[in-house]
Amino acid sequence: MADLIVKSAVKEALNDHNVSADFYEALDDEVTEVLEDAARRSEANDRKTVQPRDL
Repeated sequence: MADLIVKSAVKEALNDHNVSADFYEALDDEVTEVLEDAARRSEANDRKTVQPRDL
């Protein structure tokens, strides 16, 4: 999957903290997993539309 996060937005959200370079990849992996889980839930409910309740 492509990079899903925006580094500048992460830096802004964590403005009082330093962010290590490998944090972004780990965060992207976590987001990818959340999206894949949500897609599976929508498919399990016979939907192609992913909805907030799938999170």
